[in-house]
Amino acid sequence: MNTQETILQLEGLKLKGMAECYKAIQSMPVNQWPTLDTFVARLAEAEQQYRNRKRTEMYLKTSKLRYNAVMEDVICSEDRNLSKEMLLQLMDCTFIDRAENLLIDGKTGCGKSFLACAIGRQACFMGHRVEYFSMNKFIERIALAKLDGSLLKVINHIERNDLVIFDDFGLQPLDNNSRLALLQILEDCYQRKSVIVTSQLPVSKWYDYINEPTLADAIMDRLTANAVRVELKGDSMRRKNQKK
Repeated sequence: MNTQETILQLEGLKLKGMAECYKAIQSMPVNQWPTLDTFVARLAEAEQQYRNRKRTEMYLKTSKLRYNAVMEDVICSEDRNLSKEMLLQLMDCTFIDRAENLLIDGKTGCGKSFLACAIGRQACFMGHRVEYFSMNKFIERIALAKLDGSLLKVINHIERNDLVIFDDFGLQPLDNNSRLALLQILEDCYQRKSVIVTSQLPVSKWYDYINEPTLADAIMDRLTANAVRVELKGDSMRRKNQKK
């Protein structure tokens, strides 16, 4: 069997990382070829890296993150009430492994959504399935799913994620279907998955925003029982950028 046939077989078996590595090694001078055990190790490593890269690309695409944000661009300062130590704790995404929620509140423009998206992007790179929702789009999606009978399918799809981000919580009133759907998602994620919620409203006012005592009790209990809170402060980052 010649080199090209081997490459075609590897590609046919969907071992594209191995195929690329094999081609690279075959293009080297014979006296530089690795030993057999090193050759096999390099093939396996190349395939693993290829699969990790493709998985990350898929997770980033399906996450639908609002911003192409990275943790390195998040500004830490005392004025923002965000320390480098806190950011490092969030960067390792172990809060997802512990099934903790992350509640981010602060004034408009202070960088809540950017921080949430940066964490979501980092989670994708670390092998976690992520999905982002602005609350107005979430409410619309639930309403449409209720009308066409696909509500259970939509909820089950959301629950398959390791991390769900609800952005701008509190900007649009919740209807009863949205409250029930949110409660179902939080119930199924509780102690198994993680949720990030960002809001202009302080956490103490979320109960009133939900505006239905029984459901508000249940939703807030599941959100806050095992949660880390980040209260961002400072002026609007958008205004600062415009001035610059």
